[in-house]
Amino acid sequence: MPDVSSAVVAGGTAGRSAVIAEDSVLLRIGLVKVLEMAGFTVVAEAGDAEELLAAVAAHRPDLAVVDVRMPPGFTDEGVRAALSIRRERPGTAVLMLSQYVEERYAADLLATHTSGVGYLLKQRVADVEEFIEALRRVADGGTALDPQVVAQLLVRRASDPMERLTGREREVLALMAEGRSNAGIAAQLVVSESAVAKHINSILTKLDLPVADADHRRVLAVLRFLGVG
Repeated sequence: MPDVSSAVVAGGTAGRSAVIAEDSVLLRIGLVKVLEMAGFTVVAEAGDAEELLAAVAAHRPDLAVVDVRMPPGFTDEGVRAALSIRRERPGTAVLMLSQYVEERYAADLLATHTSGVGYLLKQRVADVEEFIEALRRVADGGTALDPQVVAQLLVRRASDPMERLTGREREVLALMAEGRSNAGIAAQLVVSESAVAKHINSILTKLDLPVADADHRRVLAVLRFLGVG
């Protein structure tokens, strides 16, 4: 297991419960270890979507970590289970894990649920600190979207109203789509938080988003970027 700083391990997730749904036993064991390091209590493990739904109904966890492709068909069983969980138990946050970039699944989840959701590639688990940060962000009601999914969306949406945005504004919006805060965006781009705030205000204006509270407008901007709003 990679070294993890004490600051990451000491985050505010103590007492929160989690369910893990992953058919690979080895990866499931690793996920349990990482979640426990992050302060979660893993109350159940599932090997397929049916077991996952039963575990969520029985334990009402704060977070469900769900493999996209699960038995018996290995197609979209995990996605459908995640959508069911978010529909029936909105208090349970969901982080989906996928072997490959399948942006439509991220769009499916975000189309109707704009908080407490995430979609990451399984390779992200290897970066333990970053993965724990994503777990906590989703459990806290935020979002976490894999950078590779965001990159594909940038290419796919290159010829629509997003063209009004400058290159830097598109970078900021892509990081917003990953779920990063203003401070996180500033650190990634090596700029000040005030500069990030100015870019975000410009993005919201150029996308003709209605005047509303700041958090809601950010969500609308990300949904427009993803093509699901």
